[in-house]
Amino acid sequence: MSTTTTTAVTPESILLRRDDDGVTTLTLNRPQQFNSLSFEMLEALIAAVDEIARDESVRVIVLAGEGKAFCAGHDLKEMRGNHTLEFQQRLFRLCGKFMMKLTELPQPVIARVHSIATAAGCQLVSMCDLAVAADTARFAVSGINVGLFCATPGVGLSRNMGRKEAFEMLVTGEFIDAAEAQRRGLVNRVVPLEQLDAEVARLAASIVAKSPLAIRMGKQMFYKQLEMGLDGAYQLASETMACNAMCEDAAEGIDAFIAKRKPEFKGR
Repeated sequence: MSTTTTTAVTPESILLRRDDDGVTTLTLNRPQQFNSLSFEMLEALIAAVDEIARDESVRVIVLAGEGKAFCAGHDLKEMRGNHTLEFQQRLFRLCGKFMMKLTELPQPVIARVHSIATAAGCQLVSMCDLAVAADTARFAVSGINVGLFCATPGVGLSRNMGRKEAFEMLVTGEFIDAAEAQRRGLVNRVVPLEQLDAEVARLAASIVAKSPLAIRMGKQMFYKQLEMGLDGAYQLASETMACNAMCEDAAEGIDAFIAKRKPEFKGR
């Protein structure tokens, strides 16, 4: 039986949380500000993912946006209203901290992109483990249009697509559509808007059906090996597979495969 609960993460409800049978959806809820990543929003997101990281009942996280935009980046009015180096440093360090937490979470994170994702919003898509976009979605790192090079979004962008493709977006600020974003590796799947929720649900369900222990171990290894040399990466991967093979879930999965039955994973 499906059980769904929706709660406001913050008193002002700028971030909503919905739990539904192992899938937790966090929805940016500043539609009038195009879900911009204000200081308060970033703090709410960090608090939410820290809580989710400790919750073994959560198997997949979906990041979504309310209203006309997925996320339009940082709150430029807030940035101009706090025009000191100290505030800018605090803001971008906080944003970087949140982006890193997405990769450090034990659960896979899926971006549900229904519309525009610009600047830090495009960065947010790039730092999620997976992304499903509606064919109406568009992507840009448009800070350059107001004299601000999107340096931090460039970190995630350059780790998703080719260097020249990423740099072109950074220096032109031009939009790409969902199909082009998929071709460049920024998103995994593109579907018509009316099919977006169903496609996100299909992807999440596919992950929920797998061993939670194997997913946790695999995600941690995946990001570590990306920053290593080839030999070190293979050593880490080999050790991870050996340890994973000794786990109860792996034994159950192999036994189920041999017996031609569905495995019953326990996360051990």
